[in-house]
Amino acid sequence: MLRRLQIRNYVLIDSLDIEFPEGLVIITGQTGAGKSILLGALNLALGAKADASVIGEDGGNCVVEVDFYVENPAEAMLSLLQENDLEPEDGHIIVRRVVNPTGRSRSFINDSPVTVQVLSSLAAYLIDIHSQHQTLRLSEPAFRLSALDMFAGNGDLLSEYRAAFAEMGRLESELAAMSSRLEKARSEKEYNASRLAMLESASLKPGELESLEAEQKQLANAEEIKECLCGVESLYYGESSGESVGVDSMLKSMERYLERASKYIPAAAGLAERLSSCRVEADDIVSEVSSVNSATDVSQERLQSVEDRISFLYGLMQKFGCRTVGELLAERDRLDALVSDTSGMEDKVRALSDAVATAGDTVRKLAESLHASREKSAASFASSIQDSVRYLELPYAVFEVQVCQALLSQSGNDSVSFLFSASGKNPVDVSRCASGGELSRIMLSLKAMMARYMDMPTMIFDEIDTGVSGSVADRMGSMICDMGHDMQVFAITHLPQVAAKGDAHYLVSKEIDPASGNAVSSITRLSPEGRVMEVARMLSGSVLTDAAIENAKSLLQSSSLTL
Repeated sequence: MLRRLQIRNYVLIDSLDIEFPEGLVIITGQTGAGKSILLGALNLALGAKADASVIGEDGGNCVVEVDFYVENPAEAMLSLLQENDLEPEDGHIIVRRVVNPTGRSRSFINDSPVTVQVLSSLAAYLIDIHSQHQTLRLSEPAFRLSALDMFAGNGDLLSEYRAAFAEMGRLESELAAMSSRLEKARSEKEYNASRLAMLESASLKPGELESLEAEQKQLANAEEIKECLCGVESLYYGESSGESVGVDSMLKSMERYLERASKYIPAAAGLAERLSSCRVEADDIVSEVSSVNSATDVSQERLQSVEDRISFLYGLMQKFGCRTVGELLAERDRLDALVSDTSGMEDKVRALSDAVATAGDTVRKLAESLHASREKSAASFASSIQDSVRYLELPYAVFEVQVCQALLSQSGNDSVSFLFSASGKNPVDVSRCASGGELSRIMLSLKAMMARYMDMPTMIFDEIDTGVSGSVADRMGSMICDMGHDMQVFAITHLPQVAAKGDAHYLVSKEIDPASGNAVSSITRLSPEGRVMEVARMLSGSVLTDAAIENAKSLLQSSSLTL
């Protein structure tokens, strides 16, 4: 049930903090007092679209907070809370919506931030709001199906069907995607095969381009390289022009001199050994220089061959949109898989086709079960609604339900029509024949029936009594009052016959704030005396007469006896 509503800076509501009891709660007020604003604030808290227009006069944040108490949460609601790491706090679920002056909003459940989608999903388990224009839903196929399914108790069957329907849709999407891939692979197979042959004939090797470019650089500068290497050998061995003694000979002579000096200077022996190590290292270096020199090829033919190969590889990379030989190799493997994987894709398509057929059989069987259940319940459902409508002083009214087969959808393969006739003759679609008052009576009858089958703790009727008066209004009030025995019901009404019912009565009023000069809406719970005066006002208008007050007392007393 809705325990508490707090509003700050919402349109004409400056600040509001009010609690509500169980049972039937009546809300009245003159036209324009702010009843729709109150309902708008509640809708905002439950996930309605937010914008800067909801901000009140002070220009700060708009905050709407609603405290719900749910003694025995439905399994579906608990699952939703658990999926979002939320849980009731001692049975309380507190939702809060904050809108800043730019129109951006934030949503919270028990002080944890959530998305508006989560807030709206949770609201569907907490409260059902019947607005003034909701009678238009009688023409909505989904609403008609939902009403019949609630009466027939098709909740579990419908959940099973929807899961099967979703799985069939998933498999169909997967099959379509795989079939598209297969068709594309078949149409491109020859093209891909020719490209694959081009890459395979190239005999690509990882790192080949880097190796070729290094070799090309050496070959292009081979003469200079050999000149440098030969110079090193000549200097070391003393074979360069004008040099008779090489570095090797000089190092040997220096070593012998130090060995002779070591007879007299012991430290010279160590220097001789170090010089010997240098000579050995230098011999090794020159030996490697000689090997490199011998391996260096001054070949224009080889240079041309390497440059041709490099040019070929760059041409391939440009043709295939690759930047490296590694990417060319990856493209070769991809094309190889495409060319050779057609048979594998064909196997997958066959398997998916079989799975889709099996899923389709399951969906059709469940749809047949739904259809049978709906057809079986249609007559008793129609009879129940017809009895309620006749109770609301349409004694000859006829209400019929037609269940016709339609295309498969997430609700089955049925379409439901509501046929109505106030005179009892030639019933036609309810949206084409019923007046405003008749639509209100039909909708209340449907809501009263649905309330018995839906696990909804709170329901709000926003002027569902539009278009009726007198004894009909009294009976509508009694019907709403009966609903209040099993759940919390709010009735926003202009009719005294309805206002006299219920366990609590709240008055919405609008006044001018003397400090700011702005209009401000407020809501207060009426005392027994205040309730008499409000019902009297509804009976007589702006001028209260003694007769109206006596009538109000009588109406409230008779309603109390009925309760």
